[in-house]
Amino acid sequence: MESLGKIALITGAGSGIGRHSALALLNEGYSVVLAGRRLEALNETVQLAGAAGSRALPVATDVTDAGSVASLFAKVKEAFGRLDVLFNNAGIGAPPVPIEELTVEQWQAVVNVNLTGVFLCTQAAVRMMKSQTPMGGRIINNGSISAQAPRPNSAPYTATKHAITGMTKSTSLDGRKYNIACGQIDIGNAATEMTARMALGVPQADGSTAVEPTMDVQNVARTIVHMASLPLEANVQFVTVMATKMPLVGRG
Repeated sequence: MESLGKIALITGAGSGIGRHSALALLNEGYSVVLAGRRLEALNETVQLAGAAGSRALPVATDVTDAGSVASLFAKVKEAFGRLDVLFNNAGIGAPPVPIEELTVEQWQAVVNVNLTGVFLCTQAAVRMMKSQTPMGGRIINNGSISAQAPRPNSAPYTATKHAITGMTKSTSLDGRKYNIACGQIDIGNAATEMTARMALGVPQADGSTAVEPTMDVQNVARTIVHMASLPLEANVQFVTVMATKMPLVGRG
């Protein structure tokens, strides 16, 4: 898996899956651009990388803002001259309330980050990857297992993550002529700040509340490294990495 000299960009790199994936790629010899809303959190990721942090570039970014995304990719080009891997990881959820109680603003906020943000970053990445030499690159989308099945009271998150599957397929198809590969990772119950609440119990489809098993987030980071390191002639189109005993498969 040749990675030295490759340039990766990760959104939502200040915490959770984004942070751990960034650290894993840095450890494999990648130069990594860290994008996220809070520069302080991005700098913490750099510090956690130790010596490898010298190959990290933190850039405060709002993925919902076209101007901010354009500025991010301009800095990538200025610093490294090319982009080999984009991991569209940034995402948010709405409050877990019944769909009839959601506000339009809560719905729109999730759509803006989880869907429009992915579109804006993908568009900018395609523009860069098609024009660089050698042409091409790889885009990885974080679909989440919510791209396959909903949790109770999660319409905005579930809808946007289902939409990411469509984005992945369209990008995979439209990127062929530019040697751009696009795949998706659907993650279930990786142990991060976001899933800490599962130790206290989370709502289930039958109306009950249950503690759910989680898994080490390093399982996700290693999968990202594998997907990123494939030659462009090969692509992991879809992969699900989940806690083995979580209630997804079957009837709960």
